[in-house]
Amino acid sequence: MNDDLSKAKWFKSSRSGGTKECVEIAHLDNGAVGVRDSKNPTGPALVFTPAEWDAFTTELSDGKFGHA
Repeated sequence: MNDDLSKAKWFKSSRSGGTKECVEIAHLDNGAVGVRDSKNPTGPALVFTPAEWDAFTTELSDGKFGHA
């Protein structure tokens, strides 16, 4: 997947509590989702297809990754 992230509108979860150690998410034009480290916004980003993102968020909601 070749995504141009230069115009992505990145955001943090409202549940992040204002900490500096967060991930940022961007919903991309092609339906994909970009994820990056908020401490390094010019660094690398991961890009997930819609199906990959849906599977991840479903498993996260189901508690498959444990609790912090």
